[in-house]
Amino acid sequence: MKKIYLFCSAGMSTSMLASNMQGIANEHRLPIKVAAFPHDKLEEILADDRPDCILLGPQVKYMYEETVDKFGSQGIPIHVIDQADYGMMNGERVLKSAIRLIKENKSVS
Repeated sequence: MKKIYLFCSAGMSTSMLASNMQGIANEHRLPIKVAAFPHDKLEEILADDRPDCILLGPQVKYMYEETVDKFGSQGIPIHVIDQADYGMMNGERVLKSAIRLIKENKSVS
């Protein structure tokens, strides 16, 4: 089971997107768990659970560099969700992009 975790400032709009993505994954019978959390829980969650992909909401884009500096060495792809896809709640495009990141990460390691 692949885990795609979304992080944003409070976790509200991101949880709607995560739910949308989970629905699409379920529809296609993909073994994927999508969940959303507030960004300040990132360290705690990584200590307990290792996601296969970390997606940051556009509203915490400014924390991307800091997040990569802190957690990039763990070999987990970290990416900022496309603003347009986020705004349109396009779970399918965000899910496809996350799956691509996981596959690309596998071929690197």
